Order: sequence, then structure tokens, then C-alpha cells
Amino acid sequence: MIARLTGRLLHRTADTVVIDVGGVGYEAAIPLSTSTILPEQGSEVTLHIHTHVREDSLSLYAFATELEKEVFRLLMGVSGIGPKLALSVLSGLSVRDLVASLGAGDDARLCAIPGIGKKTAARLCLELRDKARLLAPGAAAAARLAGDALPGPYEDAVSALVNLGYKRPAAEEAVQRAGRKVPDGRVEELIREALADLARR
Repeated sequence: MIARLTGRLLHRTADTVVIDVGGVGYEAAIPLSTSTILPEQGSEVTLHIHTHVREDSLSLYAFATELEKEVFRLLMGVSGIGPKLALSVLSGLSVRDLVASLGAGDDARLCAIPGIGKKTAARLCLELRDKARLLAPGAAAAARLAGDALPGPYEDAVSALVNLGYKRPAAEEAVQRAGRKVPDGRVEELIREALADLARR
């Protein structure tokens, strides 16, 4: 499975990109949230990839942040939500607003997204409310206190710090503090901020 691509941005449209990696062009669908922050065509770019495999096709979906990718996967875990509709949801709201709306059960706001009706919005809120709350900034601490697993990016950051020789409890606390300053939950930024936090102590 392809999880991440780094290469030259060969071509871009509002909903697709082509990335040249070692002479091979990878085409991937993207949400509007990623499209708006892409660099100029010809620049180097790193995108987080979800590889969607079906019997008759293999499709790539690309995201600027790990959080967008994680939310995309959560959306597809809901009955009736395929990759195209999940992309539409991510294009209809910023990822922060989407996570906040899901966590608050704000189905009315979700209904404003094209392709999302009242029943689908209600189902999204019902099935993803608790998971969305774990993805919200600062939620890692609450998750650990409740005995739940840390959200993906937070756990990845903690594992990286442990591999660097830090004790897990100290690593968890540093990543939790870092999460308050890194609202989009990017692993690299969480690690950088956590290391700076540990260096100050």
C-alpha cells in the first residue's frame, strides 16, 4: 500500500494531482482543503496517501495533513459513505470545523455540505461523535485519562519519542502539550514541538 508520496507536483486541478516520483506519475484525488494549500506546479510536495483497492480498480487519495487522511478514513467507515462522498465532506468544511461539528453532533452544519442529507448527517454524527472528539486539539490527554488509545498521530509521535530514548509517560505528556499548539495533528510538528517541550524541562 502507498501511504505517502514525495515528489514534484507535475499537474494539478481543483480535485486531482499528479506527482512525479522518480519518473513515475502518480495521480490522486484530493479534497478542496488540500487543493488550496498546494505549492506551485513544479514544486516538491509531500502528501499523505490513502490507497483504495477494489476488485476492478486501485485509486489514490491524497491529503496535505495526516489529520485529513485520518478523518477521510473515519468517514468511509460509516455505512453508505464511499471515497467520493468522503472527499466531498472534506471539501465542504475545513477539517477542524468538520471534526468540531462531528464531535458536537452538529448535523445541521453537515447538511449544508452538497450530497449530505439529514439522515446521512445524523448517521455521521452518531457513529463518529466519540472518535471525532479524540481527534480534537488537546483530546489526547482526555483520551489517556479515560483509558482509551491515543489518536493515530499522537500515538505515532509518542512512539517516535520512545524510540529516541524517552520514557513513555514523559513522551505522552509532552505530546499532549504539543497537541495544544499543533491543531492539525501533523506527526512531524507534534514530534518537533514535543522535543522542544522536553528540552525546556
